[in-house]
Amino acid sequence: RMAIAIGFGGVLLLGSYWVLEDKGLLTVGELVFFSMMIQRLLWPLTRMGVTLDEYERARASAIRTFGLLLTPSKIVSPSKPKKLLFPVQGRIEFCNVGFSYQRGVEVLKGLNFTAYSGEMIGIAGVTGAGKSTLIKLLLRLYDPSQGQVLLDGIDLRDLELSEIRKQIALVSQDVYLFHGTIAENIAYGSEKLDLQQVESASRSAQLHDFVQTLPEGYQTIVGERGIRLSGGQRQRLSIARAVLKNSPVMIFDEATSSVDTETERLIQANLSDITKGKTALVIAHRLSTIRHADRILVLRDGQVSEEGHHDELVSRNGTYADLWHIQSGDFGRHSYSEQIPS
Repeated sequence: RMAIAIGFGGVLLLGSYWVLEDKGLLTVGELVFFSMMIQRLLWPLTRMGVTLDEYERARASAIRTFGLLLTPSKIVSPSKPKKLLFPVQGRIEFCNVGFSYQRGVEVLKGLNFTAYSGEMIGIAGVTGAGKSTLIKLLLRLYDPSQGQVLLDGIDLRDLELSEIRKQIALVSQDVYLFHGTIAENIAYGSEKLDLQQVESASRSAQLHDFVQTLPEGYQTIVGERGIRLSGGQRQRLSIARAVLKNSPVMIFDEATSSVDTETERLIQANLSDITKGKTALVIAHRLSTIRHADRILVLRDGQVSEEGHHDELVSRNGTYADLWHIQSGDFGRHSYSEQIPS
């Protein structure tokens, strides 16, 4: 572009000199005409330069993208996978599980617990205790560095990846929606779109009343990444999606973090019905979410430091009790809060 601009400027200067100093060689009209023709000639060349520049940028991005897509995954299905017995019970066992993202920095250390079918397990702990890592291991996004994660007594490494994820419904804090209707987003991951089942799942997630206020109802387009919905509405849609999937294992990872208190109360009231007969793991920073769980596991330094019911854990005056008193506004206790730098 710079070369073209300099060349065009040089032509104008030379032409102006001829018009002024060498009269008869070039008239003003001829100079204007010649300049316009040069502009017409240079415009396609300029556009070609812009196109080539965009092409090179796109090519470089494509090389990086395809390089990432073609990178072989370390997590693969076994050559001779085992089969889960039908019906799948959803019993989960963590047997002496250890894991680290970086060598020498252990996130989980000898983690042991069992979640039985029909049981709701609450998982609590401070940030960095290993709660999210536990979920990643259960989904087999990573393999443990030691120990085993079992589903119905079978090591996850012996099962097809698709089979593992078919048995687990995840409601994460980060909701992934695509540019489609509300019904299509709820039914995503299910084998077919049944509007009656979609509506039933939506009622369980406390989403139906909101959908009824929309002119197009369940056919409303949510926009790219659900941009037309609020954070709480997106989370309720994610819960409805998990309910519709009807998997034997359900994971709620901060599933009510973006909803208001009243909606959270209504979802909690339906949670026992939503998870009836299923194995449910509920990760929560807001302990009111897991107050009525069958069991609560408190993770600290990658291990289960406490286990029991809500009232039992509060009476022990341990980590859970400290967290509960802080969240409930009882600042009379300081054993845990004193460890937090001001």
